[in-house]
Amino acid sequence: MEIQNNQLHLGGLSAEALRTNFGSPLYVYEEDSLRSQCRRLLKCFDELHQQQRLQLHFAMKANSNPSILKILRQEGAWIDAVSPYEVQLALDCGYRPEQILFTGNNTAPEELDFCVENGVPLNIGSLLTLEHFGKHYSGQNISLRVNPGVGAGHHAHCITGGPRSKFGIYHDQLEQAQELAQRHSLRIVGIQSHIGTGIFAPEPMLEAMEMILVLAEHFTELEFIDFGGGFGIPYRPEQQEMDVNALGQQMTERFEKFCKEYGRPLSMKLEPGRYLVGPAGFLLLSVTNRKHTPEYQFVGTDSGFHHLVRPTMYGSYHRIWNASRMEDELETVAVVGNVCETGDFFSVDQGNIQRDLPKTTVGDCLVIADAGAYGFSMSSQYNSRPRPAEVLVKDGQAQLIRRAERYTDLLRTTQELD
Repeated sequence: MEIQNNQLHLGGLSAEALRTNFGSPLYVYEEDSLRSQCRRLLKCFDELHQQQRLQLHFAMKANSNPSILKILRQEGAWIDAVSPYEVQLALDCGYRPEQILFTGNNTAPEELDFCVENGVPLNIGSLLTLEHFGKHYSGQNISLRVNPGVGAGHHAHCITGGPRSKFGIYHDQLEQAQELAQRHSLRIVGIQSHIGTGIFAPEPMLEAMEMILVLAEHFTELEFIDFGGGFGIPYRPEQQEMDVNALGQQMTERFEKFCKEYGRPLSMKLEPGRYLVGPAGFLLLSVTNRKHTPEYQFVGTDSGFHHLVRPTMYGSYHRIWNASRMEDELETVAVVGNVCETGDFFSVDQGNIQRDLPKTTVGDCLVIADAGAYGFSMSSQYNSRPRPAEVLVKDGQAQLIRRAERYTDLLRTTQELD
C-alpha cells in the first residue's frame, strides 16, 4: 500500500484503476502482505519451526477463498477447520488430511463421520460428543478442546473461554473426559485451548498457556498442545500491534521447559486467522450520494454491512480512506451503506458514527482497510444484493480470484412452485 499523486495504490495499482477494471464494490488482497505475515509469525517461533515442531493452523473461517488458502499452504500454513465443507475445501486446495484439524462446535454425528472417513484429526469439545465418538470409533486418536476458565478479546461475542463461553470442555470436567476416553480406548494425543480473538497484550495468552500446561500434565500420551489463536491486528491508527517476537520467545521458552519436565518434545500448534489475512485485505467502495441532517453529513456508498458486517455486528473500527484524494482537506462525515437498515454504518467509532475524511464527491473511491479477515467470509445477499468480486494484486498485476455475483446467483438454489 502506498500513495502516489494523491491516490491510494494497492499492490502497485491505483484503487481507482482496480475499481474501473473489476467493478465496485470490490475486495482486494495484497499477495505480498499475505506471505510476509505468515513468514513473520513463523519467524517468531523459529526454534520450534526449524525442528518441525510448530504448526500454524490457519483459521480458514477468516477467509476461505481458495487462492488465499493455496498461498498460505505454499508458505507452510496448515488448517483449522470448523465445518465439513471447510475440510473438503482445504483438501481440494492441496492440504493433506493430517495438516487439517477439525474443531467442531455442537458437532453433528455425520460431521464426525466425514472427518474420520477422510482421515482428518478431530478436536472434541463436549463430553456427549466424546462419548458418541468413542462408541462408534473405539481406538482412535483424538484431541480435546478445553475451556481453561479465562477469556479475552476485542468484543464480548469474540471471547471463547471462561464460564460464559459455549466452547470446549470446562477444565473441571477433564477427569470425566479421560474416563470416557479410557472406556472407549481413545488415545488423547493433544489438548487445545482458545480464549478469544483480537488480543493485543501477551498477558492473557500467557495466562491461558500456563493454565493449559498445568492441565496437560495429567495427560500421558500427548503429541501436541494447541494454544489457539487470537493475535490482534491494529485496526485503529493509535493501536500498537502486539510484540509477537517477544511473545514467541516467551511462549517457546515456557513450552520447552514444559516438554523437558514432561519427558519428551511435543509439537506446538497455533491457530492464527485475522493476523495472517486481515492486513492484506481492502474493501473498495464508490461514493453514490451525499445528504445532511441538522447533525450529520452522510456519505452514501454502493456497499453495506452485507459485505462487511464487523462495524455493525461488533462496533468494530476500520480505517477508511478516500483513495481518490488521499491528502486533501478533511471534513467530518458519517459513511453509510446501501442496506435498508438504520445500523448500516462503516464509520462507527465507540458510539460515534463520524470520521474525518478528505472531502468526498459522488464517484470517489473509498477504501476500507484491514478487511481481509471476516470480510467476504461473513458477507451475505441481504436485500437481494449480490456479493462482490475478489482480486489478488502483486507487482502491478491483478488477478480475479472470485467473480462478482449476478442476479442468477441469488436464485441458483431455489425451486419454483408449480
